[in-house]
Amino acid sequence: MSNSAQSLPSPIPNDSKKSVLITGAAGFIGFHVSERFLSEGHRVVGLDNFNSYYDVALKRDRAAHLSKHPNFKMAECGLEDRDAVAAVWQDCAPDIVIHLAAQAGVRYSIENPDSYVSSNIIGTFNILEVCRRFGTKHLLAASTSSIYGSNTSMPFKEGDSISRPLSLYAATKGSAELLGHTYSALFGIPTTFFRFFTVYGPWGRPDMAAFKFTRAILADESIDVYNHGDLARDFTYIDDLVEAIIRLTENIPQTNEPSEKPQGANDFDAPFRVVNIGKGAPDKLMDFISELEKDLGKVAEKNFMPMQDGEMLTTFADTEMLESLIGYRPNTPLSVGIPKFASWYREYYKV
Repeated sequence: MSNSAQSLPSPIPNDSKKSVLITGAAGFIGFHVSERFLSEGHRVVGLDNFNSYYDVALKRDRAAHLSKHPNFKMAECGLEDRDAVAAVWQDCAPDIVIHLAAQAGVRYSIENPDSYVSSNIIGTFNILEVCRRFGTKHLLAASTSSIYGSNTSMPFKEGDSISRPLSLYAATKGSAELLGHTYSALFGIPTTFFRFFTVYGPWGRPDMAAFKFTRAILADESIDVYNHGDLARDFTYIDDLVEAIIRLTENIPQTNEPSEKPQGANDFDAPFRVVNIGKGAPDKLMDFISELEKDLGKVAEKNFMPMQDGEMLTTFADTEMLESLIGYRPNTPLSVGIPKFASWYREYYKV
C-alpha cells in the first residue's frame, strides 16, 4: 500500500471539468475542499446558511476568499428548505455532490438538540431527496468518528457497531448514514459516507481545541482540560483530509464489489460505502497542548476538569479500507500541522 508521505496530490482526471456542489462551503472543511476543486479548474457551487453557531465573520471571510475564483458561486440557503436546494441543484447540474453542511459540536448538542435534528437529519434527507429526483454520479457525505460512541475495541473499524452513541450529534450522524444507505439501496444512488477524525488546521472552527486553546493562551487565559488531560484523539490535518476526499470522489461505489475489499468497505446490495478518514495514530491531548505551547511561545494555565458528558476517551481510526481504496492515508504529525495552524491564527487575528 502506498504511503502518503511519498504520494503527490492526485487531481481529479481532467478529461472533462466537473461541476461540484458543496454544502457547508463557508465552513472549515467545505472551504478547503472548495479551494482544492477550484485550484484544479473545476466549477464549484457552494451552499451555506451562514448560521451563528460560531463567528459569522469568519465564514464570510472564507466565502469572500473563495469568491475570488471565477469558477465559484455561493448560494445562501439552509438545507431545511428543499425547494431552495433543488433550485440551486438545477442551476449547477452537479456531477459530484459533497455534503458537508451540518450542525457540529458534541457539547452544544446537549443544550440545543433541535438544531441537530433539523440540520443533520432533515437536511440530509432533503439532499437525498434531491439526489433521487435529479440524479447524481456520486454523493459524498460527512459523518464523524463520534459515531463509534462507547466502543472500546481499538482502532475503530467501519464494520463496528454504531448503536451506542454518546451524544445527540453522533446519533444524528448515525441516522444520516442510515438514510443514505436506504436511498442508495432503493434508488441506486452511489454514496460514500466518510467518518472524520478530529480535523484541525488553518481557517478552523472556533469551537474546536486548536482554536480555543490558541485564543486563550495568547490572551493569557486558562484553558479547560477535560478528564484531567487523560484523552487521546486521532488528530487529522486538514490538507490530508482534503486529499483523501478528492481521491474518493473518483472511487465510486458499485453494487457487488469484489469480495477482497476489507470488511465494511461496501454493501454488496447497494452502491454504498462508509470509510474512516484519520491518521490511524492517536495523539495524547497533553502532547497536542505542548506542541501549541511551543509554537506560541507561552505555557498555558491549565484548568483540569472531570470528563464531560458526550466525550470519548480516545478516537483511533483503522485506515485499512481507506488505503485499499485510494492508496493513501493522512500522516501529517502534530509537529508539522500545529505550527501551520498557529501561523495562520496569528496572521488572521494580527496577534
